[in-house]
Amino acid sequence: MAAQKINEGLEHLAKAEKYLKTGFLKWKPDYDSAASEYGKAAVAFKNAKQFEQAKDACLREAVAHENNRALFHAAKAYEQAGMMLKEMQKLPEAVQLIEKASMMYLENGTPDTAAMALERAGKLIENVDPEKAVQLYQQTANVFENEERLRQAVELLGKASRLLVRGRRFDEAALSIQKEKNIYKEIENYPTCYKVEFWSPAERTGTGTKRTGTDPREEEHLGKGNPLCVWPTQILAVGTWDRPKKTIAQVLVHLHRNDYVAAERCVRESYSIPGFNGSEDCAALEQLLEGYDQQDQDQVSEVCNSPLFKYMDNDYAKLGLSLVVPGGGIKKKSPATPQAKPDGAAGMAAEEE
Repeated sequence: MAAQKINEGLEHLAKAEKYLKTGFLKWKPDYDSAASEYGKAAVAFKNAKQFEQAKDACLREAVAHENNRALFHAAKAYEQAGMMLKEMQKLPEAVQLIEKASMMYLENGTPDTAAMALERAGKLIENVDPEKAVQLYQQTANVFENEERLRQAVELLGKASRLLVRGRRFDEAALSIQKEKNIYKEIENYPTCYKVEFWSPAERTGTGTKRTGTDPREEEHLGKGNPLCVWPTQILAVGTWDRPKKTIAQVLVHLHRNDYVAAERCVRESYSIPGFNGSEDCAALEQLLEGYDQQDQDQVSEVCNSPLFKYMDNDYAKLGLSLVVPGGGIKKKSPATPQAKPDGAAGMAAEEE
């Protein structure tokens, strides 16, 4: 079977070469037909597990498309060549080709496809070269941000932030998380969202699960006053619930940088987030900062072992569990009160007088 596919691939390569030849009656190569044959050859070689030959065929296809000024198809071919290199475990080279493809997608005016290619490259290289993956995720976020697709942008920034934390690059991580928070703030400037909560009889008795809808016209469909519709329930803004978690992450990063002032400022600025002041997040962070400032390791550990911190993203949860206060974690002692002298000592003093 493999030999048959290899022969099939070689036949397609030979046809492609013929389309590229010129002669007395053929002055211009037929790049379109040649690219098609190279693509068929690549598929045949791939099915035969001959990834090196498949990669070469993809690269020839890409060049043919470029000569034909078909940038989108050329980018697709370069991306496929990168996937062949991935199969050969040549990840850095694969990422280079996918990056080249993404640049061609942008040049062609298809930024969404470019962003998806960059994200795919980041996933490929994440475990081998986290620094390169961070760069790719940030590039992807920039593309999405330029297209005003802020939710996708902030998701990719979150991946970059977690990799920076994992690599203990805390200065860069703090800046990355701040950018996440800024985008969440921008998302919150969109019109206020509403949600409708639906409850079945079983759910009202606590034996079921609440379901949430997001269409403000559901009341119209269900009928005003319908007992199954709790209306209206307002969520403060899109992204509001994500920002406190980013505040906790940013505070942990600042404390690992030994920058208490920045951590305190981060919490202070978060008081402007609707619903943050007086929340569980706010109370926990105030307690954490108090324990850190007083060098009370027990208090800091208690806060960081709470479910609010332990069930965050794994990288941030580890930051909490490994947080050590300055001074070796020795709790500051309150000034000792003078102790009363024993009665015997007082009596002896009286006799001496």
